[in-house]
Amino acid sequence: MPVGIITGASKGLGRALAEALAARGWDLVLDARGARALTVAAEAVSAHGTRVTALPGDVTDGGHRSELVAAAWKLGGVDLLVNNASALGAEPLVRLEGLPLEGLRRALEVNVVAALGLVQEALPLLRASEAGAVIAVSSDAAAEAYETWGGYGASKAALDHLSAVLGEEEPGLRVWAVDPGDMATDLYAAAVPDDEDPRPDPGSVVPAFLRLLDERPASGRYGAPALLESR
Repeated sequence: MPVGIITGASKGLGRALAEALAARGWDLVLDARGARALTVAAEAVSAHGTRVTALPGDVTDGGHRSELVAAAWKLGGVDLLVNNASALGAEPLVRLEGLPLEGLRRALEVNVVAALGLVQEALPLLRASEAGAVIAVSSDAAAEAYETWGGYGASKAALDHLSAVLGEEEPGLRVWAVDPGDMATDLYAAAVPDDEDPRPDPGSVVPAFLRLLDERPASGRYGAPALLESR
């Protein structure tokens, strides 16, 4: 059975992707900060009959990252790493003139530094896999300038670039930065609480991620909406 690690897996896109992979027979290691929500998610995912290890913790903690990779090793290795855990930097989002520098540091630590740290920890197992892949969950804010999204967008732009370089340095892997597009998630609600426009359920973009795993295109940046439209 293939084995995947998914961070930020207690809800939203992370949980939806975990359920889809479990339905395909993947064994999974799931991470999130909230232990209770993660337990609920893990029980739902394991109902598909695969092995699921749930480890609550903060991805900025090096010890926690080591535990995630060790748990995957016990399941058989690491075939897929999904860096999905994210921090906004401010909730709700604010203009750069009022962005707390500590909030920016938190966004960079979670979205960039911890993501690279987990890649570094998992690299030996990813290299040993016949189909090793890394997915970095990006955002259109990484490529477009939107008011109040400066800190978060900057962190995701940095993650995109790290992913691009990793793809060059590790030609035996597939490294995809994926912009999932608009989604109805708790993260978006926290970012823009006054926005009442309906947004798609995170599960609606999961087929785009599955397409990447099925077709294994070259490493690079992909938009989920484009992947769904061209099916």
